[in-house]
Amino acid sequence: MSQPLPTGGAERRPPVLEKTGATAAGQAGPPAEALPSDAASADATPVPDGRAHRFWSARRVPAGVTALLLLLVTGAFLYDVAAVRAGRDAMAWRRELAAQLAERPLDDLWVLAGAGLAAALGLWLLLLALTPGLRGLLPMRRTHPAVRAGLHRPAAAIVLRDRAMEVAGVQAARVAMGRRRADVRAVSHFRELDDVRADLEAALTDAIGELGLARRPALKLRVRRPGRKG
Repeated sequence: MSQPLPTGGAERRPPVLEKTGATAAGQAGPPAEALPSDAASADATPVPDGRAHRFWSARRVPAGVTALLLLLVTGAFLYDVAAVRAGRDAMAWRRELAAQLAERPLDDLWVLAGAGLAAALGLWLLLLALTPGLRGLLPMRRTHPAVRAGLHRPAAAIVLRDRAMEVAGVQAARVAMGRRRADVRAVSHFRELDDVRADLEAALTDAIGELGLARRPALKLRVRRPGRKG
């Protein structure tokens, strides 16, 4: 059964949270230390010149292959040495290898080929260790010391191509984006070539600046008429 609501009495009002202290007086609520990390990020010193180095590749595949080969070779030698120490005969491949190394002279063709192959592999590994790699990722200017950004070369080429297509008189455009130079080839089907080239150079120069790259690539521009059909 439902009970009737009380009449004639005072209505129950929901509780109201009243402002107290400094908040009621119109002063600021939480102190500056309790605010989010925007203040902490604002205190960070920005990078003045915007320099940014290239991104280093992890080289997981070469490192994994090298580690696997070294593990197999050293494991085989260690097992054979342990077997000999335990009183067993050395494996045939190690006896044959020791005999070949003892009998063949240093100017033998196979010895020179093996030494050349080992030197080439060593130089390749040193090259991978000393170069950053990731040539397809262009570093962008750093505006904050804790943030690094990069732009893929195909994405930068698409931006420049779209900007070139906005110029009046351009029928087609192809962009080859490199780390130091942007090679743009455009086809103009109307207007004077000098006017189209001047507008393209101005538009692409602005577009390259808007990419925000740490190293501004040079612009190489070529404009021509479309070829005759038939």
